[in-house]
Amino acid sequence: MTIRPFAAADVPALVEIETECFSVPWTKGNFEEELRNPAARFFVAEEEGEIVGYVGAWMILDEYDLANVAVRAERRNRGIATALLNRLIDEAAREGIDAMTLEVRVGNVPARALYERFGFEPAGVRPKYYSDGEDALILWKHNRIAER
Repeated sequence: MTIRPFAAADVPALVEIETECFSVPWTKGNFEEELRNPAARFFVAEEEGEIVGYVGAWMILDEYDLANVAVRAERRNRGIATALLNRLIDEAAREGIDAMTLEVRVGNVPARALYERFGFEPAGVRPKYYSDGEDALILWKHNRIAER
């Protein structure tokens, strides 16, 4: 598996993964905007020429705001999300970032477990954050970005 920065040629595969993974997926235009966004830090996981997952965040001042981690359903539970998060955290450490935050669905137990393994801790709840009314749990990782 190769983890690398995402490129324009990856956009169709990312749209497919989004549609498979999320009830309100990002569009082709959303990903194209991120290609031009200097604050965007997006990476793809590629196996045998196929994009199997991606991670994305935005650098906002001295922290990263994690946007998404997504892996094709048939490729889950093989360490791909872990590898993607490791790559993103390596990038954050390289840039001197010491904090990372994200929102995750309260009911998304697998994602919450992944983030907890990386040292993210609950910091609050955003009520009815998602379009279907589900709450989001706010997670933070402070002052130990390079720790996994």
